[in-house]
Amino acid sequence: MKKLLLVLLISCSILCHSQTETAIQSFNKDEVTINPLLNGSLYSPLKQNKKTNLVILIAGSGPTDRDGNQKGLPNNSLKYLSEELTKNDIAVFSYDKRILAQMKSGTVNEATLTFDDFITDATTVLLFFKNQKKYNKIIIAGHSEGSLIGMIAANGKADAFISLAGAGRTIDAVLVEQIAKQAPYLKEEVQKNLDILKNGETFELKNPMLASLFRASIQPYMISWIKYNPQIEIAKLKIPVLLLNGTADLQVSVAEAELLKKAKPEAELVLIEKMNHIFKEINGDDSVNMKSYSNPDLPIAPKVVTAITGFIKSL
Repeated sequence: MKKLLLVLLISCSILCHSQTETAIQSFNKDEVTINPLLNGSLYSPLKQNKKTNLVILIAGSGPTDRDGNQKGLPNNSLKYLSEELTKNDIAVFSYDKRILAQMKSGTVNEATLTFDDFITDATTVLLFFKNQKKYNKIIIAGHSEGSLIGMIAANGKADAFISLAGAGRTIDAVLVEQIAKQAPYLKEEVQKNLDILKNGETFELKNPMLASLFRASIQPYMISWIKYNPQIEIAKLKIPVLLLNGTADLQVSVAEAELLKKAKPEAELVLIEKMNHIFKEINGDDSVNMKSYSNPDLPIAPKVVTAITGFIKSL
């Protein structure tokens, strides 16, 4: 079940922020508050001008901060990606998920949180920068769960969209497959539970082994998440799309990116050898892969920066 917990990481926990600074500052970094729930870091090139493009990074599932970190899993994936893109003259805004501000203020109510809240947040961030009329183009880049959030928020508002290790199927299909591989004896029960949620109904959970997936307070969130199909949502986009996945991803396989490509044939698909879910290059087995999730000093794979930079400069 360990890998499954990495897939979701929905449970609320207090985060530890790792904020090591670059030795030689080759960009500007400013704190930006969008509203009381949304705070982030704006990375700007030293020579920013009217031709500068902006990437808005949307983090994956769970209480993830602007750097891509969660409690016990400091990997700095989004921090490094932001820094490297800015060194390539691309501005980046990466923000903390709303649940971090709620935890800080003691106002977290997991039972009222929905997937649509995160879509609203991404849209709010996008419009905040769009209304400034400061950037040439604004690109939404969503990581993992943030991919689905981003493609919905980007529709009709952004100039381009990037899916970073985003699933190509609804979350219930992904979960059933994960369970079938890791705990096959739970597959039937998980499927039944998901079918209930898919019908918009909640249920009393009797198996404590599944509390991380189906505790009462998270069921409304799951109901709101299941209703969105990434293949349907990405097909709605009328903007340039980049689909990016790593071949060493333990959470979202290459097959998921290929499903998105099938739904959006004109999208650019880039598969990066040995790159895992958090953009780190892995030379070893699954245990090495897993250890990278808690290694904040391991840099991201250079090819992910090259692919994103090339895509944006071609717009």
